[in-house]
Amino acid sequence: MELKDKVAIVTGASSGIGAATAKKLAEHGVKVGLAARRLERLQVLVSEIRAAGGEAIALEMDVTDPASVAEGVAKLHETYGQIDIAFNNAGLMPISDIDSLKLEEWNRMVDVNIKGVLNTVAAVLPIMQAQQSGHIINTSSIAGRKTFPGLGVYCATKHAVTAFSDILRMEIAPKYHIRVTTLQPGAVESELFEHITDENYRAQMEQLKQQMKFLKAEDIADSIIFALQAPDHVDMAELFIMPTEQAW
Repeated sequence: MELKDKVAIVTGASSGIGAATAKKLAEHGVKVGLAARRLERLQVLVSEIRAAGGEAIALEMDVTDPASVAEGVAKLHETYGQIDIAFNNAGLMPISDIDSLKLEEWNRMVDVNIKGVLNTVAAVLPIMQAQQSGHIINTSSIAGRKTFPGLGVYCATKHAVTAFSDILRMEIAPKYHIRVTTLQPGAVESELFEHITDENYRAQMEQLKQQMKFLKAEDIADSIIFALQAPDHVDMAELFIMPTEQAW
């Protein structure tokens, strides 16, 4: 895909991988819709992108609310007349053992990590179908292909994203020329660790940071650009991206 003058929506754009990817897309001439709940952060990012010569708008959006997602997608489409790229990046990763029974955290992960992807895909897909083109990138995880103690529900949500994304690719790529990529990162520096309420697991994650060099958000953004710029007949169906030092 030639990126200049394409239009993208990025969920979870207020920080981390989402913010880094939004900036990288704008650097390549993409008009970016920045979607998240934290509007003030989005507005700061919009200013940064515009100051660097790019184009972006802020979309206050809660991915767990289908109406909010539909409204944000409609605003982006009305502004630029097309949507070529959807990066479903919003996610949560609170870690705890299952017998801790943190039911509220479980439900929140299901709502954001799974339903958030479904809601956004449902909103953008009709637009891409009408265009007969597009690229959907869904953030799964190493936890979408392996399992780890403490990540029972998180792994379940990311396995769901991986399965859904691959079937989505099978169904829509041949009919509508819409590519689908599943992004599966290993350890990345991000705000995800801030969601951990279990003190023991939080301490373990902090120790892990001292043991190996984590991926940076910009590393993931570069990988996304790589997938998007592949020739139209090439679909990077999965990107499994690991720190060199991460053996598991």
